[in-house]
Amino acid sequence: MPKTILRDAETRMQKAVESTARDFAHVRTGRASASLLDNIHVDYYGTKSPINQVATITIPEPRLIVIQPWDKTVTKEVERAIARSDLGLNPNNDGNVIRIQIPELTTERRQELTRYVAKLAEEGRVAIRNIRRDANDALQKLEKAKKISQDERHTYAAEVQEYTDLYTDQTDELLKSKEEELLEL
Repeated sequence: MPKTILRDAETRMQKAVESTARDFAHVRTGRASASLLDNIHVDYYGTKSPINQVATITIPEPRLIVIQPWDKTVTKEVERAIARSDLGLNPNNDGNVIRIQIPELTTERRQELTRYVAKLAEEGRVAIRNIRRDANDALQKLEKAKKISQDERHTYAAEVQEYTDLYTDQTDELLKSKEEELLEL
């Protein structure tokens, strides 16, 4: 039973780190990336669909995204969805394809994004600590139910702390590399 709690905690901590990494991928760094558009959905015949399911997204240049909708009737809808997003991008529509020029980030914007990324990392660390708390609570319940001894609980709690430290360090490494990427000119 305690091994199940440990495995569950480790799995959930891994997912928290992966979620933080996905969140980081959506932060604009001044370079074109198809992942920037992952959270933008288009109304496609009454269904909210991600852009990558209604169009081909290509990156022909480091600072240019080209979107070619498969159905030309949805072009205006894709353009509107991008303009409404919080990415601050201005799509240009020529009737067939939508071009998005990624502007150079200002120093002020880079610092703002660095603070935002730090906030995302802190949210990831908080999630990991919450998972640690849940695991320790479950271990304490097992101890109270006399299924494990106090010494065993302390041993398992130390293992949970090792996982917590490991995944918190991974989150910190992700943060460091993303900050370097953001501050790179």
